[in-house]
Amino acid sequence: MRVAIVTESFLPTANGVTTSVCRILECLRAAGHEALVVAPRPAPLSYAGHRVHAVASVPVRQFPVGLPSGEIEEVLAGFRPDVVHLASPFVLGARGAAAAQRLGLPAVAVYQTDMPSYLAQHGRGAVGRGAARAAWGWVRRLHAMADLTLAPSSAALDDLTRNGVPRTALWGRGVDTALFHPRFREDAGARALRRTLAPEGETLLGYVGRLAPEKELGRLTELAAVPRSRLVLVGDGPCRAEVGAVLAEAVARAPGRPNRAPVFLGRRDGDDLARAYAAMDVFVHTGTRETFGQTLQEAAASGLPVVAPARGGPLDLVQDAVTGYLFDPDLPGALRDAVTALAEDPAARTAMGAAGLAGVGGRSWESVVDQLLGHYASVVATRAPRAA
Repeated sequence: MRVAIVTESFLPTANGVTTSVCRILECLRAAGHEALVVAPRPAPLSYAGHRVHAVASVPVRQFPVGLPSGEIEEVLAGFRPDVVHLASPFVLGARGAAAAQRLGLPAVAVYQTDMPSYLAQHGRGAVGRGAARAAWGWVRRLHAMADLTLAPSSAALDDLTRNGVPRTALWGRGVDTALFHPRFREDAGARALRRTLAPEGETLLGYVGRLAPEKELGRLTELAAVPRSRLVLVGDGPCRAEVGAVLAEAVARAPGRPNRAPVFLGRRDGDDLARAYAAMDVFVHTGTRETFGQTLQEAAASGLPVVAPARGGPLDLVQDAVTGYLFDPDLPGALRDAVTALAEDPAARTAMGAAGLAGVGGRSWESVVDQLLGHYASVVATRAPRAA
């Protein structure tokens, strides 16, 4: 099968969209399929043996946004794909959807970024609500051009249905259980990292992800006074300095014996990222607008208990009081209470980490991409009689 992937994000940018596109490309190559990627500049010339066509972009909050030019239609026409895959379409993906429609190509859109909620978050009152309504109108119009829209979680699927997006289905995400695995706790690099971060045996409370407003990292101030703990953040983004200052001040002002200052490890990939997970004791996620939550799966595969909001994607990924805790994001202190319970109970951390590891055992990228290929085949088969 020939697959054209039009994505809003790609390497070197690191986020959930980029990760999923890279894993899809690797699995497509292993299965003998051919793909073409259309992505914003800067981008590599190829990935996993597939050609990458980079288009002009402009930076928005350190994020390259691809410009929706007419060259997308020319590229698709030249490649002649069996199906067009629209990864988290909004700007570049909208032009890809329109191009696929004009060329008569089947298209599968993958809904991955809750842009309406992000806009509502950054607006105030009626302005934010109006921006969210306008965004949903755009999402509805854009996804109506696709033959099928895939949602990564039951919460995201409900949002799409509630807002009038047609032809939807559930399609989750895989996790690399060979890379993210508890065995890294015995890795020399991971052990050295832990000794550096917790020289007095502190409980390490970790976060992995983009440092941006939509991640609501200010919630971590609740954890400043968790006894004998230290916050460890992996990732980068536009809020790095602001988050660092807020968390450092919260820890310094905590009553009693202050904990060590939060530490930021920056962006990590591959084995270095696996070592960072392995050095942690509890994984904490704060964002309430996640359509999925890939880092929650990676943490679970690493054998960590996960604490996350009882909202959005985490509802499908965390089994409350079994693989971690789901906290009420509207209840002050709920995050602190959940994390404190784990920080004070090593046996519970071990048991929940083991349960989380067992839960992600069948979510390989190979199996998930097999499901995706099934969705591709269904829209191709459905489109064929219409074209005839």
